[in-house]
Amino acid sequence: MSSDDRLRYVALGDSQTEGVGDGDDTVGLRGFADRLAETLAVHNSGVHYANLAVRGRLAGQVREEQLAPALALRPGLATVVAGVNDLLRPRFDADEVAGHLEAMFEELTARGARVATVTFPDVTRLIPLARPVGPRVTALNHRIRQAALRHGVVVAEIAHHPVATDPRLWSRDRLHTGPLGHARIAAALAHALGVPGSDDSWTRPLPDPNPAAPAGWRASAGELRWVASFAGPWLGRRLRGRSSGDGRTARRPELLPVGAGEGAAGPLDYGDRGRGATAGPESQSPGSGP
Repeated sequence: MSSDDRLRYVALGDSQTEGVGDGDDTVGLRGFADRLAETLAVHNSGVHYANLAVRGRLAGQVREEQLAPALALRPGLATVVAGVNDLLRPRFDADEVAGHLEAMFEELTARGARVATVTFPDVTRLIPLARPVGPRVTALNHRIRQAALRHGVVVAEIAHHPVATDPRLWSRDRLHTGPLGHARIAAALAHALGVPGSDDSWTRPLPDPNPAAPAGWRASAGELRWVASFAGPWLGRRLRGRSSGDGRTARRPELLPVGAGEGAAGPLDYGDRGRGATAGPESQSPGSGP
């Protein structure tokens, strides 16, 4: 990634890559992919960036709907981040989900793209009621690492660092990272890719280690409120075969030039400044889910 190279970056994924939790559908979303593109633009002339992600998509749907358009854009860099929606379904097959991710890794790298992905943090530290999901996260992360190794894919090991489950990095729905979380993911990917000026500071805890989570996140009454506001409506849509992404399309389907700091929500530091933005702006109406 020399300063003289023109870089074509394409992001594939679900709500996290779309940017849910960082901005909203009124002012616009930003998200880790936008932030990574902005970082790349500091060191590369003529960065062009497309974001094909759509919220609510399963890994198989990301492969089916986004891989071919991504290949058509001939990316030099691609990020593939998917699987969380699969983790939360009643039926989960780690091999099947990882198989879809690996197929995308294989095709993108075969066309000359450098590919990056992430491992997922243990969401049970944020959602106590989701304890059965813990082993699923471990299993999927293990398979992501194996698939990435086979195809030379860069992995940002977010799962290894406790700060990833600091409540201040997450939105109130506990299903999407907030602005600080998206900024940390972008910094993790930049570091894993070896972008000039990047380092491991994204792994550092926020001030005041082990902060007390908002009372509603611990108390049983708060858990019930969370179920009513977010988990219940999300589960209801699943039972009806619906998704928060129904009727939606990619918000940036074409490669467009990007300049540093152009995000809709404005530049936000991923470090210790921004203590006031503990959860970030709400990106969805209550209960909209991933």
